[in-house]
Amino acid sequence: MAVLALLWGSTFLWIELALRGLSPLQVTFVRCLLGALVLTVACYASGRRLPRGRTVWRHIVVAAFFCNALPFALFSLGQQTVDSGLAGVLNATTPLWSIALGLALGSERGLRPVRLTGLLLGFAGTILILAPWQSAGATGWGALAILGAAASYAVAFTYMGRTLVRRGTPTISLSAAQLVAASGLTAVALPVGGLESIDPGPAVVVAALVLSVFCTAITFHLTYRIINDEGATNAAVVGYLLPVVSVLLGAVVLGEGLSLRVVLGMAVVLVGVGMTRRKDPTATAPARTGEEATGEEEVADSSAPAEDAPAKSTPTEDTRAKDKSAKATPTGDVPSGLPATRRPALETAG
Repeated sequence: MAVLALLWGSTFLWIELALRGLSPLQVTFVRCLLGALVLTVACYASGRRLPRGRTVWRHIVVAAFFCNALPFALFSLGQQTVDSGLAGVLNATTPLWSIALGLALGSERGLRPVRLTGLLLGFAGTILILAPWQSAGATGWGALAILGAAASYAVAFTYMGRTLVRRGTPTISLSAAQLVAASGLTAVALPVGGLESIDPGPAVVVAALVLSVFCTAITFHLTYRIINDEGATNAAVVGYLLPVVSVLLGAVVLGEGLSLRVVLGMAVVLVGVGMTRRKDPTATAPARTGEEATGEEEVADSSAPAEDAPAKSTPTEDTRAKDKSAKATPTGDVPSGLPATRRPALETAG
């Protein structure tokens, strides 16, 4: 998760640099297209292939819209007026949207107070970093666009967790197919604002490549793995680490402001993340399957002391006498001492 936070958090820096030579929709299309190419090659190189079937592709297209095409475009549009560090802070609201959706849809049940407190504390930390009471422009259309992207991520994570993951399709296949679908969706929107002239200087080209390969292809696949292994809410919790990475990179690389208030806010965010990741110490072990229980019972039976096992009966004079009398018994008069499974055979004999 730390690797994902580092890659994801640096996304806003590379978007800021790419926007110096490309339009917002061009940045979105390039990162989707190159990311799709990287993951598709990785998919087939690993011996897998893209998913098949209309149903799964319908789900992939919906997920591609909410997880890739829409939020990528909103981030690029928003960062025309919002600093990269602030963009990362606003994106940290994704876990709150994810929790709200999870509770509404029933996928998040029995949310413990400590986790809920951690989520709220993390959000309070992002508010402390943002400090809207000190900057009147922070609530402009650019910030609203980035908040919309964060909410779109939450919708996408929940949708992907309910319709795509844990259904037999490898995550590398799903992530590659989703970026392919996102490339198609973005290409449709290019005539709206993506046909402007470009200025692909060396810094812009490098930023676009890093954004596409590391911050889109690799990051998106890691996100899919977390959703598959830990659930949509835990994937969204990565968003709480983004202010730390995005604010530091913005301050060091782009010269954006970094105050004591921002440092304190990042510390609060990290505490909140730790609380959301805490396991319940009173949680009981998961119920054993029938095979596991049977296997343990067989082991227990085979390891039981000999004196605890019931003694095997040995033939005695009385039992031998009963056996002789059973052989001499006429048809229809079956001794009650015989097992029930033997009676039908005796009754139909002779």
